[in-house]
Amino acid sequence: MRFNGKVYVQPVLEWTGKSNRPPLRIGILVGSESFENWELQLFDRLFADPRFDLKAVLIHPGGYGQRSTTPLLGLVAKVDRLLFARQPAYRPSYFDDIRQRTEFIRLDEADRAYTNGSPALERLRLDLVLRTIPRGLPDAFVATLPFGEWALTFADLRSRTADWCGFAEVVAGSPTMQIGLNVNHGGGKPFGQIASAAFNPKFSAARNSAFLKEKAVILLMRELRRLADTGSLTLGHGTASTDPAGPPDTAEVARYVVGLARAATSRATRELRRKAGIETAVWTLFSGAGSVERFDPHLAVELPPAKDSIKADPFLFRHGGDCYVFYENYAVGDHKAHIAVGRLKGDGIEPLGPAIESTSHLSFPFVFRNGKGIFMMPETHQEKRIEIWRCTDFPLKWELYATALDGYSAADSTLFRRKGKWWLLSNLSDHHAYEDHCSELHAFEVDGPRLSRIVPHARNPVVIGSTVARNAGRVFASHGRLFRPSQNNAYGIYGYGLNIMEIQELSREVYRETCIRTIIPDFKPGLAGCHHFDAAGGRYILDARLSS
Repeated sequence: MRFNGKVYVQPVLEWTGKSNRPPLRIGILVGSESFENWELQLFDRLFADPRFDLKAVLIHPGGYGQRSTTPLLGLVAKVDRLLFARQPAYRPSYFDDIRQRTEFIRLDEADRAYTNGSPALERLRLDLVLRTIPRGLPDAFVATLPFGEWALTFADLRSRTADWCGFAEVVAGSPTMQIGLNVNHGGGKPFGQIASAAFNPKFSAARNSAFLKEKAVILLMRELRRLADTGSLTLGHGTASTDPAGPPDTAEVARYVVGLARAATSRATRELRRKAGIETAVWTLFSGAGSVERFDPHLAVELPPAKDSIKADPFLFRHGGDCYVFYENYAVGDHKAHIAVGRLKGDGIEPLGPAIESTSHLSFPFVFRNGKGIFMMPETHQEKRIEIWRCTDFPLKWELYATALDGYSAADSTLFRRKGKWWLLSNLSDHHAYEDHCSELHAFEVDGPRLSRIVPHARNPVVIGSTVARNAGRVFASHGRLFRPSQNNAYGIYGYGLNIMEIQELSREVYRETCIRTIIPDFKPGLAGCHHFDAAGGRYILDARLSS
């Protein structure tokens, strides 16, 4: 595409590194020939990538075993799904009829050839099988698979008539929903865990289940790509559970129905109030002396909002001896925000006016200096692209400088330089039914603010999970260490807490970080969340959400 007379190359988000390895030969073990959206998404992505060869869909008529559920659970699960987890049918891009792309093999447990060794399975020479139902393949056959039988944890939380994935978390009010990708190597060996992630729970079990399954495709494809590229299966640090939760009984289902009705009513009331402009999320700012490594929010001073100026996502910027703060700004009843700027004066902000306005929502005004230029990369996900703006008259005049990732829904992006290389970290929403910017962190090597060359990381998304993935401010370099603030989205609350992550290793093939600190909204009374941090010149600033 062309912009201001310059040519910008449409970036490719898939890793383009070449592999000399033969494609992985994969089988999918299912219980019927009727497929859910997440399974169709998975088939589509496997067919799209030459590193994989989906050899067969294996249909196991006895794949649900003798597991039964109460009629009430079946009814509630169906109604829950219709009311809160309805989604459009997934339309594949790489196949019309899956039977034209892969072989279907029906397994029969009564057939001696299956229990003692099936020629149909053996001739496939599969590298691995993905199990989507509670019962897997015979242990002896699994032991012949070079990379074993894989299963996502929700595969065990279902019967032929009902699915209770996410049910226990809703009933218990759990802070997160966990999903794991486990492997069975057969031969009596213990199960291993390949990877896991935690997600912010929804108010409905059916919605939890549908959301988790969509995100599971992303986790699964990342680990399949890792295996295809390296030829080695590396296990994670977690342990695989071999004792999945059984179906809830009638009393548990009844308690769930009561809680669901209460939650749905509260949710509907809040939504009506929001649309009427009566209810608005109100954020406040806190500031104090300190750095990303050492700051105590208990000692911070509040910079309170005004009814016509609610401030969030603050970024500090020192210029001409003064400290400025750029922030997302909106008023009670507004449905979108713009970027505004003020000057810090003691324990207050002197408003200077709007910096960037748009017909769509703007937030996360990441402002930075490169040479003599001052740039800003605000969140513009409603425009389905990343935008870089250049300052022409500080601090109120800006012009569009560059765009990137056209067509992609990207949020809270940040740029930084490390050992002579520029890196872009962005929260993309790779989704079908559930747009969500809190669960995937993607990394790219770039050429700087022009963003004319973008090389995706080999392990994108490099971080998966709503408790750690979403950026919560700029990346800091301090005393040879690299720190990334991230959001901790939990308890069904967007922006519940704040993490300080330390990036320990970063290259085109490796990304490794660890959480060194988590801040929860207990440092001042009346707070429901905190989700952004920035610091400059020995001073820090963060935002916090006020309880309604």
